[in-house]
Amino acid sequence: MTLRSKIDSVISKTLVLIMSVMVINVLWQVFTRYITGNPSSFTDELARYLMIWIGVLGAAYVSGKNLHVTIDILPTRYNVKTQNKFKAVVTILVTLFVFFAFVIGGSRLVYISYVLGQQSPALQLPLAVVYMIIPISGLLIIYYKISDLLIRKP
Repeated sequence: MTLRSKIDSVISKTLVLIMSVMVINVLWQVFTRYITGNPSSFTDELARYLMIWIGVLGAAYVSGKNLHVTIDILPTRYNVKTQNKFKAVVTILVTLFVFFAFVIGGSRLVYISYVLGQQSPALQLPLAVVYMIIPISGLLIIYYKISDLLIRKP
């Protein structure tokens, strides 16, 4: 089993776990709201943070599987060699964007929220923990894209 497939396995299992917790959380919210008449105070906030984690970590997973949405009108008009050059340029641009937006920007967000001691209102969870998924996912996407460049067939 390669490193990439191990990372894929860990991410997919993590996404399933997060989704399962989110489903249970929302079911608990519905139960406490409509059955007991006393809605739980933390479930809305927890569902929101879990959705953030699913979205951002899911983007890294999809990027690793190369299943993201692409517009291929221009590359398909050319030969395979030119298509490979387009793919390489797009991969480099995605890597640069993810580095600056997710890794650098996300790390700054984590640092600032940590220094300021920001906490979520209901869970009293440090927001740095919630935002930590942004640079982590950025590093995963960069790993996948560099791996794609290195194993790309010329």
